[in-house]
Amino acid sequence: MRIARLAAALLVLLAAAARAEDTPYTFDDPARQQTYEQLINELRCLVCQNQTLADSHADLAQDLRREVYGMVTAGKSREEVIDYLVKRYGDFVLYRPPMKDTTWLLWAGPVLLLVLAGGAWFAMSRSKQRALASTLTPEEQARLAALTGADEVKRT
Repeated sequence: MRIARLAAALLVLLAAAARAEDTPYTFDDPARQQTYEQLINELRCLVCQNQTLADSHADLAQDLRREVYGMVTAGKSREEVIDYLVKRYGDFVLYRPPMKDTTWLLWAGPVLLLVLAGGAWFAMSRSKQRALASTLTPEEQARLAALTGADEVKRT
């Protein structure tokens, strides 16, 4: 009985893995094929979040590729497809969201983090330097000042 349950569970897993294959889409018009390829490389998978629709194997990405395919074969323009998906899913569906009031943090966030990290590093190095200077003898301070090119090492 146990072996039968294990075999059934294994068959279910294998069937699910077989179903996960992507469906290749064919186009009669090379321009529509190119539009489709560009779109799936510019749109984000909403599940994976760090992959385009072209790269993702998630079920939702497959559904979105099918939807994009349907719109492109129906003659919708690239802008119409993007507008539809943005209205439905928001700017997050775009792999490169536009600069807006609602997305400025996405664009400025990395720079802000870099500035904060640089400030923290600078503050820590200054506090280490002050701690080192306060524990040195006057001779060591003079030698340190000569090595660093400072006029003198300040005590705190």
